[in-house]
Amino acid sequence: MKQTPLYQAHLDANGKMVDFGGWEMPLNYGSQLEEHNQVREDAGMFDVSHMTVVDFKGSEAKQFLQTLIANDVDKLKITGKALYSCMLNENGGVVDDLIVYYQDDTDYRMVINAGTTQKDIAWINQQAEGFKVSVEPKFDLAMIAVQGPNAREKVYQAMPGVEEVCGELKLFNAAHLGALFIARTGYTGEDGFEIMLPEKSAEFTWKMLLEAGVKPCGLGARDTLRLEAGMSLYGSEMNEEVSPLEAALSWTVDLSDKNRAFVGREALEALKQKGADRTIVGLVLEGKGVIRDHQKVVTNLGDGEVTSGTFSPTMGRAIALASVPKGSEGLCEIEMRNKKVSAKIVKPPFVRNGKILV
Repeated sequence: MKQTPLYQAHLDANGKMVDFGGWEMPLNYGSQLEEHNQVREDAGMFDVSHMTVVDFKGSEAKQFLQTLIANDVDKLKITGKALYSCMLNENGGVVDDLIVYYQDDTDYRMVINAGTTQKDIAWINQQAEGFKVSVEPKFDLAMIAVQGPNAREKVYQAMPGVEEVCGELKLFNAAHLGALFIARTGYTGEDGFEIMLPEKSAEFTWKMLLEAGVKPCGLGARDTLRLEAGMSLYGSEMNEEVSPLEAALSWTVDLSDKNRAFVGREALEALKQKGADRTIVGLVLEGKGVIRDHQKVVTNLGDGEVTSGTFSPTMGRAIALASVPKGSEGLCEIEMRNKKVSAKIVKPPFVRNGKILV
């Protein structure tokens, strides 16, 4: 299994290591519940160095990205501005979801998922043929996500110089500080930074953050946090068979420029005209129990399936995202251990910035 530059730091902190898509990653450091609450109430940090940073440079970098992804990078005019999107196949299915950061029209940075890196880079290189663009995966970078209501303040305390550069940084924007690339983005529904840095600096930075009172958090808390925040997970809410229109991600698709022929556009337009018959909704269990992935959901319009289920520490109730017939509403039933349990259909997110929203 592959290890990140912070592997030893996880062992030192008694991290419970598990196989995560071929990477040896910490599930937790003792209590997943405490780690979850740490992020909601103060500040926690995650090693996300298994994710891959890819730089796109060249005179046709912008033109290429306009064909590669479903959202339009022409929206990006300010250095450091970020855009969330999906990369699609010809059938409109999602190859991966990603974030693109703008430097200028000839220089972009993208962050792709760990488990799909090999497939993504092969796909990107295939699509890049004929374009004047270089595709540069940055395997020498580490990435630390610091998240929570006190996250930014503690980063400023731990890392001299960051406040001067990032103090006025708006959400979904990034800035350079020497070899650091610091983005005000995250996957928890809380404020904070995702810090991309040379792998040789990772362990020192991790220790400085520890000294500032930022506690390490594992994959378990990352999943309950992102689910409370109503954020999709590749391979769960979407995959190569599911289009953004069926995954409640139509807001990440831009069809306004009729001349922009991105991969999968024709399939999406056909589906839009016909009307997608499925979508992703939130579920809140009425009684006790925990909702699990792949459980059957029976709605007023037909059957669906849980795509991500968990117990919400913040709400004290079981929640889920589920793929159901479009237009499903009110109460539904989830098949749990051969019995049907009632749940309410809601619009995610469940929790954002510490507030319960459903």
